[in-house]
Amino acid sequence: MMQLFLLLLLFLLPGMEESSRQEEDFRFCGERNQTENSSVIYEHSPADISIENTAQALIIKGPFLPNQRNSYYKYSLPLTLGRYRFCVYWFKPNRTLKLAYGKQNFLLGKDLSDNIIWGKENQKTEKNSSFIFSASYIFKGQKNTSLDSASHYFFPVPPENMPVWEQDVEKELTDLDSLMGQPPVAAAGVPAHRTLRNKLQEFEKKLAKVEFEGQNRTFGQAAMHATVLKIELGRAPQDVAFASRREEGREVHGFAVDLPRSLFMKVKGREEMVEHRVLLLDINSQTMFQDENSSRVLGDKVVGISLVNTVVANLSDPVVLTFFHNQLPRNVTPLCVFWQEDTTTYFGNWNSYGCTTVKRDNQTDCRCNHLTYFAVLMVSSPEIAYIHRDYLSIITYIGCLISALASVCTIFFLYFRSKQRDQITSMHIHMNLLGAIFLLDINFLISEHLASSSSEATCRAGGLFLHFSLLSCLTWMGIEGYNLYRLVIEVFNAYHNHFLLKLCLVGWGLPFFCVTLIFFANWTNYGPFSIPVYESIGGKSTNATICWITSPLIHNIVNLGFFSLVFLFNSVMLGAMVREILRQNKKGHKLKHVLALFGLCVLLGIPWALVFFSFTSGVFRLVSLYIFTIINSLQGFLIFLWYWTMVLQAKKSPDSQNSSDSMKLQPNSSQTHPD
Repeated sequence: MMQLFLLLLLFLLPGMEESSRQEEDFRFCGERNQTENSSVIYEHSPADISIENTAQALIIKGPFLPNQRNSYYKYSLPLTLGRYRFCVYWFKPNRTLKLAYGKQNFLLGKDLSDNIIWGKENQKTEKNSSFIFSASYIFKGQKNTSLDSASHYFFPVPPENMPVWEQDVEKELTDLDSLMGQPPVAAAGVPAHRTLRNKLQEFEKKLAKVEFEGQNRTFGQAAMHATVLKIELGRAPQDVAFASRREEGREVHGFAVDLPRSLFMKVKGREEMVEHRVLLLDINSQTMFQDENSSRVLGDKVVGISLVNTVVANLSDPVVLTFFHNQLPRNVTPLCVFWQEDTTTYFGNWNSYGCTTVKRDNQTDCRCNHLTYFAVLMVSSPEIAYIHRDYLSIITYIGCLISALASVCTIFFLYFRSKQRDQITSMHIHMNLLGAIFLLDINFLISEHLASSSSEATCRAGGLFLHFSLLSCLTWMGIEGYNLYRLVIEVFNAYHNHFLLKLCLVGWGLPFFCVTLIFFANWTNYGPFSIPVYESIGGKSTNATICWITSPLIHNIVNLGFFSLVFLFNSVMLGAMVREILRQNKKGHKLKHVLALFGLCVLLGIPWALVFFSFTSGVFRLVSLYIFTIINSLQGFLIFLWYWTMVLQAKKSPDSQNSSDSMKLQPNSSQTHPD
């Protein structure tokens, strides 16, 4: 039985050895008649594999550079003359050619033999041709093909097997830099950014095959850098860290990558692989990563990370990508995202799924469970989640509608309330303010619908009227403060000719002059204006578009600047009124005075100052936005309530003394200032 087992083992061993042998991508076999002492010469040929036989040498050329210092290697063959069987094997994963000659084996391009004679550039071989007999070859995936006897055989290398050299990568990077620096031009209906991304994918394929010495190599000097890291499989798996060069003068100074060991365990055990290759692409331009929302990337920095020939997703340990940057504004929050191609359109989109953002003072850590292109989006208001944005929108629309209706009702009642001469001026000022609030509410309600229309001219007109309504509202709030000055502080009751007409010229004429000047300076100052809105679901950033001022600089200078002046003046007037109330305060009139002060705050636009708290962050900012939205969207309705409350309070105070004490606080009262 033991002898039978040994016999079976002897028969099985050759088969087992053959099955365990690594499968080659190319094989050429033949017989050579060695008539004199000769050698094997291996030379580099970038585009083909060739086998040539002469009496002095068997010349083999292949697409693998044998050594940076030499043009070829020379191996001595056995001294015994006669007929030898030989085979040439090409292994693509190892990028090597192996030669089996008789009982000798040669690993071409590797210094593993003591009988290597270093070749010289000017060394030539005498062309005394000798035939190769019983020749055959096979490419991976094809059948073995027999060849006629000949002295020279030529096999073109498939494009996927073509080697890539460092100079090829540098040239490709230079071309990409040049394309990114040029104005975007669409080709055959394909957007420029999509064309650039296609070229980037082709470049990645070349980068995966580039030949270089050492464990890592960085290419590129301009807007784009590429780094290749070699990770040998023979070593124990461990974390791999990489830090980019520091870039002074940029918003993002650099980045660091920490790759977990679990990343390299995914392909452990593949015998055909001798190393992993990690590709890092450092792109300082957002040109090729444009989404439909025109999202802004921090510092225009996009970092691509990939493992060659391996799809990496759902890692147990995250890949950590750290961006080093300047201090971010308080109203901006970073969001780690990755680029997701859209197969249905030419656009892609930024997505945060699988990524966690860790914000620090001068750096942002992105922890993601997959590999692709990563960036940090600049999110304007991440504290305002989508649900709060919906609540604020509902409050605003309902409040503006109620405010507009209440403003019309209050104007109607004020007009018919009293015709006394000493009440007309204050009443008409209130009516004009309510008219401005009505215009502001109506224009705001229709602004988003105008922005969705196809007519830019209509949207520009809508933006102009909305700005005019806002400035008119601010101007009449300032006039309310001036009227309070006349009632409380002005000592001499002077007579003003056409006083109300002059106030109307200021209240409506000044805003008209401002918007006209802005429009004629550049008519594109008004039009569709997109406001980035943060969405917590899926991490996407969408835009809300209204017809408004397209220049943030004009908005900050004209609107915020003008409101600041009105707010400061009206605050002083309100302080003077508080002092007057404290001076006249008598027991039993505190409620009336509190109501009067509340109404004056609304008339003077004091709650509008909450807009300055929008530059804060966190819970305090969220609370201030809710208060600002509720009070100011209902401004017309609050004036309506205040007016009727004061009227009812006046009816409940029959004594003249009480009436005289509160005369200055009534909504339709004033000192005797005839028009």
